[in-house]
Amino acid sequence: MIKALFFDIDGTLVSFRTHVIPPSTVQSIAAAHARGIKIFIATGRPNVIINNLSELQTRHLIDGYITMNGAYCFVGNEIVYKRAIPAADVHTLAHLSVAEQFPCIFVGEHDICVNQADNQVQQVFLEYLKVTSLPVRDPASIVSQPVFQMSPFVTVDREREMMPQLNGCESNRWFPAFVDITARGNTKQHGIGEMIRRFGFSPDETMAFGDGGNDIGMLRYAHVGIAMGNARDEVKQAADYVTDSVDDDGIAKALKHFELI
Repeated sequence: MIKALFFDIDGTLVSFRTHVIPPSTVQSIAAAHARGIKIFIATGRPNVIINNLSELQTRHLIDGYITMNGAYCFVGNEIVYKRAIPAADVHTLAHLSVAEQFPCIFVGEHDICVNQADNQVQQVFLEYLKVTSLPVRDPASIVSQPVFQMSPFVTVDREREMMPQLNGCESNRWFPAFVDITARGNTKQHGIGEMIRRFGFSPDETMAFGDGGNDIGMLRYAHVGIAMGNARDEVKQAADYVTDSVDDDGIAKALKHFELI
C-alpha cells in the first residue's frame, strides 16, 4: 500500500510552459492527502527559491521537503537531514569559476548567491525559472560558510573533466545550462530514505514522480517510479510507469491509474 508520494517540482508539479501547478494536480494531491497519504517535495531547488508551490502550501498539503537534491531535508522547523559539501571542494570550484569565467551558484543553509553572473544566469534563473532574486557575491565570502549545493554553468564535457577535482562531490543535471553538485551521497533517493525513516514508512510504501536526470535515482529507489510524459528518454527508461506530461494532467492520471484517488 502506497503511503508516501514524492514529487519533483520543475517539469513535474510545475509546468515549464505556464510556471504554475495545473489545477488537476492540486485537486488530485488534495484527494490523496485526504486519504491519509503523505505528500513530499523532492527537488533540486533550495528552500529559499521554492516560490511556486503556493497552491499546495496554502492548503497545508506538503508534509516534508527534500531540497538541494537531498542535501537538506526538513519537516516544518525540524531538520531531518543535512550535510554540506567539503570546504576544500567549495574552494576548488570557486577558484575554477573565477579562473575560467563561468557563473556558479552557491547555496548555503538559508541563502543563495552567484559569482561570475552573466546573461545566461539572468535568462535561466530569473526569467525562465522565475527566481525573484539572485545576489552576486565574491567567492571569498562564499567559502567562509557551509555550502550545500553548487551549480556551475558548464557543458556536460566540462562537468566530466571537473568532477575528479571535487573528490567529495557528485553531480546531477536536470537543466541543460547547468549542473547541480552536492556532497557525495546526497541524492534525492537518499533524501527519501531519510524521510521515510522519520515517518516510519518502508520503501515498499513509496511512489515518486519526476522528469529530469536528477530524478532517475529516486524513481528506481521508490516502490513505484513514475516518469512524466515530458521527461527525457533515459528518465522514462528508469521508471516503472510513464504518465502524460505535466500540462496534460499527468499526475492526476497516474494517481487514478494506481487507484490512489
